[in-house]
Amino acid sequence: MILDSFLKNLIYDPVSVLGLLVFYILLVNLPISLSAVFKKKSSFIVRVLTILVNFFIALQLIFRWSISGHFPISNLYESLYFLTWGISMGQLLIERKYQSPIIPSIAISIELLTVAFACFVLPEDLKLSSNLVPALRSSWLIMHVSVVMLSYSALIIGSLLSTSVLFINKNQPLQIRSSSTGIGGYKITSNLTPNEIFDPVEFSHSEQLDTLSYQSILVGFVLLTLGLISGAVWANEAWGTWWSWDPKETWAFISWLFYAAYLHMRISKGWQGRKPALLATIGFLVVLVCYIGVNFLGIGLHSYGWIFG
Repeated sequence: MILDSFLKNLIYDPVSVLGLLVFYILLVNLPISLSAVFKKKSSFIVRVLTILVNFFIALQLIFRWSISGHFPISNLYESLYFLTWGISMGQLLIERKYQSPIIPSIAISIELLTVAFACFVLPEDLKLSSNLVPALRSSWLIMHVSVVMLSYSALIIGSLLSTSVLFINKNQPLQIRSSSTGIGGYKITSNLTPNEIFDPVEFSHSEQLDTLSYQSILVGFVLLTLGLISGAVWANEAWGTWWSWDPKETWAFISWLFYAAYLHMRISKGWQGRKPALLATIGFLVVLVCYIGVNFLGIGLHSYGWIFG
């Protein structure tokens, strides 16, 4: 009976059903991932459930695309699920480089909060698909919005990994030996002997997470740069101006400047200790305001309208 009801709802409203299914899978996956942290061992079940989440969101977005007739990132409901898809994909890619139960526990927590917000907080009128306004009927929609959303995913993962660095072995000094260019090299101190220089280097857990955080932020910064450029070109085609300084554009530029400063200090100044991690942690709040906060001011070309109004 339950299976018949599920299949019937899936046929008539596949987008909502798959969205709720993703929420319940994440709800199960979160405690499993947290228990893996206490056991200090990665969980195969967590990875399988994450793959299912990624697959079901992709399926949900494909259904939405088929129903609406346009790429499914035109409203907040769709973009929240696209963001979750990007975070889950980033989680799987990062775990291929370094197995740590902390990575899925952080990613799944933010994925669950994002999906819960989309399912239970958003008003119905912000969930429904609608026809695009003429300015949005452009091939730039896929290029600009998808790249920006993927940049948010990478920046969020990188910033939250930096947050974990602040608490892991916090009583021990942290020396960033990994290469700031992310090519696998590392910094060495002057007090090493010639023989020690050629010995294999064992990076600590916090150093590994710090390196992954930096690389994720670097990818997010490059994507955000591409997103800003494509957005400016699209705006010029649609509205005849490259830049209008509405709240969304202003905060996107602030986010770009913030992470540019982080990367500059990391590469040029050779910041050590946990100062870069603290700066990246603040970056999470900057991205949150840019993505969610300014969209509900009710003003500007990117506004979704006031959520509680």
